[in-house]
Amino acid sequence: MFGFSVFLGSDMSEETKEYIIQMSQNGFNGIFTSMHIPEDDSSKYLDRITLLGDIAKKNNLNLMVDISSKALSTLGLDIKNDTDKVRNLGITGLRMDYGIPMETIANASKNLTIGLNASTLSSEDVLNLKKYGADFSNMEFWHNYYPRKETGLSKKSFIDKNKWLKELGGKIIAFSPGNKILRGPLFDSLPTLEKHRFAHPLAASIELLAECLVDEVYIGDEQIKIETINQFRVFQNEKTILLHSNFISNDYQQLLTGEHTNRMDVARDVIRSQEARFKEIPTIKQINTIDRAVGSITLDNHLYGRYMGELQITKTNLTADSRVNVMGRVIDEDIPLIDWIKAGQKYQFIGKD
Repeated sequence: MFGFSVFLGSDMSEETKEYIIQMSQNGFNGIFTSMHIPEDDSSKYLDRITLLGDIAKKNNLNLMVDISSKALSTLGLDIKNDTDKVRNLGITGLRMDYGIPMETIANASKNLTIGLNASTLSSEDVLNLKKYGADFSNMEFWHNYYPRKETGLSKKSFIDKNKWLKELGGKIIAFSPGNKILRGPLFDSLPTLEKHRFAHPLAASIELLAECLVDEVYIGDEQIKIETINQFRVFQNEKTILLHSNFISNDYQQLLTGEHTNRMDVARDVIRSQEARFKEIPTIKQINTIDRAVGSITLDNHLYGRYMGELQITKTNLTADSRVNVMGRVIDEDIPLIDWIKAGQKYQFIGKD
């Protein structure tokens, strides 16, 4: 479901090796890299891709390499005759772009997983691939990421394109941004959708999967934070959204901690925990009954009668209510995740030091 990017612009550091292992251990199953970035020294590609491929194999990671005809010649490879050499490098797929003839792509698809440029693929390209006998069972559709601001795709055009691609079969892959080390030289993050520039990586990924007909999401930038890696792991393995939160005190922690589920009858203004009022509820005194900003974590106090113990997260700004204690707030960085706590979605608070 999820992958990440490793770039070949410099020799691989120990930090990058550790990051690859860490991502693999936390459920990420693929690496994307590119061999036609203008800023890179292409003469170093062979040594660097050999090392990256070796690490990918050792960690059971797929390795999709974005190539051009020039990049192939730099490696000393002929795609028509050297598919075994490509596999021996640890490369499991080639995203073919920039001047590679459709006949070459079609022939390569008979022996390798081929990534087509989903963002620019046309019906004429598809007709040509079919004419040359392409094996579409080995085809994947990889969208671009967009380094420059204002150039990412709109959500509507993206979905429209994906509807067409679904008719062709094959997985659709797109990119969400990183939030630790952004790739230069622009450092403006690497999303497929413009709306996801600098967005929370998991929130962007969930949107791509849930609403945009995407099958797999790769992190476009160089790294994401360890806290975010953990959020991806828990979401993938436990179907739970982790929310880093600050609390005003340790009062009533037995009601706040643990797993919660948004009720099936989704409220307009708040997320309601369906478990909270079934716990053993002490008398909840009136404390911190302040205005409820978006992301506020609240408990209804004794003045709310049978609703005492009701746990909510506010989805919009709400005024103060003497019957509602504000016990804490989801951190600003994780606020976008609240939008993806839909009906029946599990979530959990994790204290932010």
